[in-house]
Amino acid sequence: MKITKLLKNGIIDENPIFVKLIALCPLLAVTTSAVNALIMGLSTTAVMICGCVVISIFRKLIPGEVRIAAFVVINAGFVTILQMILEAYAPPAINESLGIFIPLIVVNCIVFARIESFASKNGVWDSAVDAFSNGIGFTIGLLTLGVIREFFGSGSLFGYELLKDSSPHILIMILAPGAFFSLGIIIMAKKYIRVRKTGERK
Repeated sequence: MKITKLLKNGIIDENPIFVKLIALCPLLAVTTSAVNALIMGLSTTAVMICGCVVISIFRKLIPGEVRIAAFVVINAGFVTILQMILEAYAPPAINESLGIFIPLIVVNCIVFARIESFASKNGVWDSAVDAFSNGIGFTIGLLTLGVIREFFGSGSLFGYELLKDSSPHILIMILAPGAFFSLGIIIMAKKYIRVRKTGERK
């Protein structure tokens, strides 16, 4: 497949957050701040690229009966490495705030979706590009929600207070419903723009 098509599919046409609406668990949990959203997105992207590449290399050697177990073991290995890196180099506050959601990358539905539907059936290069594009699309989705929720919920951005005491501090934006409200508004705006451009209402 063409690289440009793979990149466009993962980032725009089939964006995991704004189009497919998958992997919403980390969306609810970690997008209370832009920093958390960015680190979670990039962490998932790194694990997905590594996992997809390895599985693409060995796809013909993994028996169909144990493929899910093989996928879990491979992902778990890369997530363990990622955890060790974060514990060594990331600020303690990041590790505390992301908590259990880093280990849960092992069974993240977007990671499994790309492994099962693409990497297990395609070559290494295409699998790497597909994983990268979907990971970046996922990161963009998380970061967008993180920026919106942190700004309106805390009056800050990437931990830096912008509006100080004059900020509105809308509490619901840093709670789980705030993620759904923000996501719904973004999807509605996206659909409205598409309808205005094409006249398509479906």
